[in-house]
Amino acid sequence: MLTVETRHAIHPAHAKTMDTAALRDNFLAQSLFVQGEIKLIYTHYDRFVMGGAVPAGKALTLDVVAETKTATFLERREMGIVNIGGTGTVAADGETYTLNSGDVLYLGMGTGAVTFDGAGRFYITSAPAHAKFPNKLVTLADCVEVKMGDVENSNKRTIKQFIHPNVMESCQLILGYTSLEEGSVWNTIPSHIHDRRMEAYLYWGMDDASRVLHLMGEPSETRHLMISNEEGAISPPWSIHSGAGIGKYTFIWAMAGDNIDYTDMDFIQPKDLL
Repeated sequence: MLTVETRHAIHPAHAKTMDTAALRDNFLAQSLFVQGEIKLIYTHYDRFVMGGAVPAGKALTLDVVAETKTATFLERREMGIVNIGGTGTVAADGETYTLNSGDVLYLGMGTGAVTFDGAGRFYITSAPAHAKFPNKLVTLADCVEVKMGDVENSNKRTIKQFIHPNVMESCQLILGYTSLEEGSVWNTIPSHIHDRRMEAYLYWGMDDASRVLHLMGEPSETRHLMISNEEGAISPPWSIHSGAGIGKYTFIWAMAGDNIDYTDMDFIQPKDLL
């Protein structure tokens, strides 16, 4: 079963007038992982798509998505898949890839139908593409790790780069994830924006009772979302994206836009946030 929800782009002047319910309706991604289903959110921010597929013992195939009006979903798109569950498989272009928890699969433009199977919980990201690059499985052993932050600022963390120029080629999509060290709570501090690219977060590896206070909005008009395990945040190009969490957590970051330069950020120091 395939379900697709469309999220329209929101102007920052509109966003700052929203109450909690409206902010959550427009920027929070919930219930992405449902057994036996593929659920997608089609956003109007750089036409980025995020979603989940949970085979639960029955293969699920993603092929035609009416919202793109193309012969297949990946006819003019590329895809990044992260397995946040048990061992599973993804079949595409005549190849079957085995993904353990934490592994990432890149599928290039024109790949065709994609079939998910096994015990995996597959997080799906996709962006339009104008060039084809080879399909590639990037395991935890293959990724590039970057250490950032410190204990004194409660933001010591490890960034794992997967679909990233340091690891492989892609067209518009870049993806990785960040894990907080024990005792650290803050991610992405100092905050930043990049008007050239949108970004989406998926928080995972959290206890059921834990929450992340996800900060969003313009630097002069900050807002927040309270986010649970396996929920995501859609971050427009004009919005900051930072947060603080209770207990352990990891967040998957994925971006698309005018460039694939992970270091291209316009930083906003805490003293300048309102």
